[in-house]
Amino acid sequence: MTTHQITLGAINLEAQNPTTLADFWAAVTGALPSPGGNSVYLPPVGPSGFAMFFQPETAPRPAHQASHLDLTVPWGSRQAEVERLIRLGAVYHWDVLDEYPHVEWTTLADPEGNLFCVAEHPPVDQQGA
Repeated sequence: MTTHQITLGAINLEAQNPTTLADFWAAVTGALPSPGGNSVYLPPVGPSGFAMFFQPETAPRPAHQASHLDLTVPWGSRQAEVERLIRLGAVYHWDVLDEYPHVEWTTLADPEGNLFCVAEHPPVDQQGA
């Protein structure tokens, strides 16, 4: 039996201004932008990082965003990270703190309105406590 090892190569986003949006996400992730033509690539930062690719919009943004990023931070650091991201230009939408015992998260939007979440997971011995 053949096993497959699939990894995430990059998250691709269309943007009204790829350079500006890439600069925001570079500040979020710590990546160094690599422009090429009208597009910008952000390489992964560290072994658990992820790459991002920004290209010009080819059509109007749909009214409903069908997918979004879930970013994870260490337990106890979500609020400070959310505050940092808001200072960088993210927009706060809502918190989900008591709905699930295994995760708390804040939903934000990047400067072009793309939703993303910043989540933290309590240590196993604190879940459901």
